[in-house]
Amino acid sequence: MSTHDLYENAPENSLWQVPASGAARFSWEYDDGRERLLALYQKGKDKQWDGATRIDWDLEVDPYDPLGTPDEVLNLYGTRHWAKMTEKDKGDLRQHYTSWQFSQFLHGEQGAMVCAARIVESVPDLDAKFYSATQTMDEARHAEIYSRFLHEKVGMLYPINDNLQGLLGDTLRDSRWDMPYLGMQVLIEGLALAAFGMIRDTTDKPLPKQILAYVMQDEARHVAFGRMALRDYYKQLSDAELREREEFVIEGCYLMRDRLRGVEVLENFGIARKEAEEISEQSEFLALFRKLLFSRIVPCVKDIGLWGERLQKAYLDMGVFEMGNSNLDLLMTQDEEIAEQLDRERFAVEEEARVSEVEQAIKDGAQP
Repeated sequence: MSTHDLYENAPENSLWQVPASGAARFSWEYDDGRERLLALYQKGKDKQWDGATRIDWDLEVDPYDPLGTPDEVLNLYGTRHWAKMTEKDKGDLRQHYTSWQFSQFLHGEQGAMVCAARIVESVPDLDAKFYSATQTMDEARHAEIYSRFLHEKVGMLYPINDNLQGLLGDTLRDSRWDMPYLGMQVLIEGLALAAFGMIRDTTDKPLPKQILAYVMQDEARHVAFGRMALRDYYKQLSDAELREREEFVIEGCYLMRDRLRGVEVLENFGIARKEAEEISEQSEFLALFRKLLFSRIVPCVKDIGLWGERLQKAYLDMGVFEMGNSNLDLLMTQDEEIAEQLDRERFAVEEEARVSEVEQAIKDGAQP
C-alpha cells in the first residue's frame, strides 16, 4: 500500500518544490576549526545508530490507542461531542490524533534533513559543514523511523500542517545562510523537542517511548550545534540585522502557537472549522501544551543573543517569558540520559534471556 493510500485528506501533489536562493560556499581552510564544534562533530560520528535494529519493532501497538496517554489530552474530551461518542469513536479519535501528531513530526524531520543539507552547502565554516553532514544523516534516520511507525503501527498519515509548511518554506527560501539554523533548529525543532518530551514522559507504550527517547538523544546535539554556530555569528551582527532575525522569531512563534492545534482532526470528525477552533482554544490541556512548547525555544533564543525589547514583549504576551531562565543544558543532558537508561534496561533484559538460553541448552545437553 502506498503512502498516498494511507493519507487522511491526501495532498494534491506528492512533491513540494521550494525555490532556493543563496550561495553555495566552499572553504579551503582545512586545518582550523572551533574545538567545541569539532568535539560535537566527533560525538555526532560516535553516536550514529541504526533505527532498524536499535528500536524493537516487534513490539505490538494498538492503532486505536497507540500512546496510552489519558483521554484528557484530546481536545474533544469533556465536550458535547465527546458525550455522544462510542468507544469505537474514541478509538478512532485517538488514532487520528496520534497520526496527526506523528505525521507533523515526520514532515518536520524531512524538513530538518533538507535544512541540514542546506547548511552543509551554505555555511562558510568547514567545522560547521562537518557537523551538519552528521546531522543530515540523523534527520534521515528520524524521518525513516517516524514513517515506519505511521505505516506499520498506526496505519494512517496526515498531510503537513499549512502553517508548519509556511514556516519551513520561509526558512528555506531565505538566502541568508544562518536562517536554516534559526528557522529549523531553533524554532521548528525546539517546538518539536518539547512535544516529543511531553509524549515520551506520559506514554506507557514502550515502542513510541523508545522512538522519542532515541530521537531526542540526537536532537540534544543538534540544538547544541545551532547554539554554538549562531551565538558566535550573532555577536558580529549590527543591531538592525539582529532585529530582522528577532522579527522572524516573533512571527514564527506566534504562527506555531496559534495554528498547531489539530483542528484538521476535528474537521474529519464532522465538526465545522469555526467550532473546531473554539473547542481547541477552550482546551485546558492545549493551553498547558502551548506553554510547554516554548520550554526549549525561549532559553535558546536568549542564549544566542536575540533578546531585544520587542521579542521580550512578545514572550510576555505569550506567557512564556520566564522560560528564558530555564537551564537548557540540563534539559539536553536529561534527554541523553533517558535514552541511555532505556538502552541499559533493554540490554539487561536481552542479556538475561541469552544467559537463560545457554543454561537451558547446557541442561538439555546433560540429559541422557
